[in-house]
Amino acid sequence: MKRALVIGASGGIGAALAADLSARGWNVTGLSRRDDGLDVTDEAGIVRLLQPLAAPFDRIVVATGALEIDGAGPEKTLKAIDPGVFAAQIALNALGPVLILKHTLRLLPRDRPAQFAALSARVGSIGDNRLGGWYSYRAAKAALNQLFHTAAIEVARTHPQATVAVLHPGTVATDFGVVQRGKHPAVSPQEAAMNLNRVMDGLTPAQTGGFFDYAGQEIAW
Repeated sequence: MKRALVIGASGGIGAALAADLSARGWNVTGLSRRDDGLDVTDEAGIVRLLQPLAAPFDRIVVATGALEIDGAGPEKTLKAIDPGVFAAQIALNALGPVLILKHTLRLLPRDRPAQFAALSARVGSIGDNRLGGWYSYRAAKAALNQLFHTAAIEVARTHPQATVAVLHPGTVATDFGVVQRGKHPAVSPQEAAMNLNRVMDGLTPAQTGGFFDYAGQEIAW
């Protein structure tokens, strides 16, 4: 039986990812802030919660993140940039997932295919940015993409059959960014999870370090 670890398993997409994998016969372990006190910005806490886990996991997914932190939503202008908000976005949306990768790499098998993915966002693409705004969130997701692309190069040396990737789930009907989403069409968390798992099913080591959307299409950096 294949095993999966879902970080952020109490959130809309995380819970749906765990449920979809369980329905497909996977053995799923979930960790979250709500249920386990996992704070991805606290490295000591990460180590404490991950230490009891035993290898191997065939798939590890980081489904954490926030568009709004402590009431601070996306900036619309340069004048709205706040150093504290920016630092919080980087800590949660960029550094947090790569700390999870740092401390779960030991859980990935070295002798067979495995996937490690984190949820990114299309707004983190520099090449696709035509609207501006959302400075801190865009920068955090761009940083996440760079961190994972860099880590994938290193991981390939010890885990040649593993694929490390960042994924854009599309617009999903969760509490995440509900105000900013407005009337923009959104899919259910269940549909998003099925799409993301399907993409991860098809990833190969040749695609490690990549940035893909919910349909498996590569997104410009």
